[in-house]
Amino acid sequence: MPSRESYVLRKEEKSLVHKAKAEGKEQGMVAAALGMKMSPQKPPATLWQPLKLFAYSQLTSLVRRATLKESEWAPKYEKVHNFKVHTFRGPHWCEYCANFMWGLIAQGVKCAAARSKSLTLRHFLHCGLNVHKQCSKMVPNDCKPDLKHVKKVYSCDLTTLVKAHNATRPMVVDMCIREIEARGLKSEGLYRISGFSDLIEDVKLSFDRDGEKADISVNVYEDINVITGALKLYFRDLPIPVITYDAYPRFIEAAKLTDPDERLEALHEALKQMPPAHCETLRYLMAHLKRVTQNEKHNLMNAENLGIVFGPTLMRAPDLDAMTALNDIRYQRQVVELLIKNEDILF
Repeated sequence: MPSRESYVLRKEEKSLVHKAKAEGKEQGMVAAALGMKMSPQKPPATLWQPLKLFAYSQLTSLVRRATLKESEWAPKYEKVHNFKVHTFRGPHWCEYCANFMWGLIAQGVKCAAARSKSLTLRHFLHCGLNVHKQCSKMVPNDCKPDLKHVKKVYSCDLTTLVKAHNATRPMVVDMCIREIEARGLKSEGLYRISGFSDLIEDVKLSFDRDGEKADISVNVYEDINVITGALKLYFRDLPIPVITYDAYPRFIEAAKLTDPDERLEALHEALKQMPPAHCETLRYLMAHLKRVTQNEKHNLMNAENLGIVFGPTLMRAPDLDAMTALNDIRYQRQVVELLIKNEDILF
């Protein structure tokens, strides 16, 4: 009959064997995650511990990035009504509750931009919905400007243009990018080399006049730099930049972070603060610029170069002093560079 001492000894041996197997399995998992092959012999602790710590940090980073990708949000193309107290001439009925608007003055509110001495395009950025003041609190964010009031494509508020055309992105962005990708991805200095300014202005006028029917094909504009110039001009002319004034500080602060994962998380949070039409336009543009960098061998344009070009184009400092705005330029470049490089994770 075996003694108690031998029983305890065998139990300890089994425990050690089990622990060794578990550790070996752990090493195998770590090695697989790193794409390595472990030798049959157990690696020394001086090699194994740093290897394990490195692997865990890599896996943690992968999990955090995967979480960013999974937490996508479905865009809702909402546009808030801009109601102003209004005096209606003649009898009027509320377009929300269908009841009569009583009174001689200030009977209700109207969705319209405030008038100014010099009427600009901003006057035509709202739908003109007429409702009671109390009903305005219940009206959903579904302002859709009448297309006939949107006189231009350039210089028009991005969300207004998208809502008026019932699109997900401005048509000028789609059309220019399709043309550039069809015949210009391998063009040296793409987006860095400027086209002739008079031809770029001609493209702008064509979009303003003809909209989706504008002809920007090679038959009309042989130089692809004219099309890239027209696209950059569209972004520069926006009354509210693609990266909005409200979201601007978040993007700048994200670029200042040194930890790569924290920086990505901060950028992801900043993107969620942007209006859906702006975010979708930025997503589409970054996917395009990523494809531009994939042809760097021919066009000599990497993410850093494109960041220099598009940083000030997509971002404008909101009412900052000259020195602060100057310091922000390098962070603007970094923001665009990070968005291009991490396009598959952030969007």
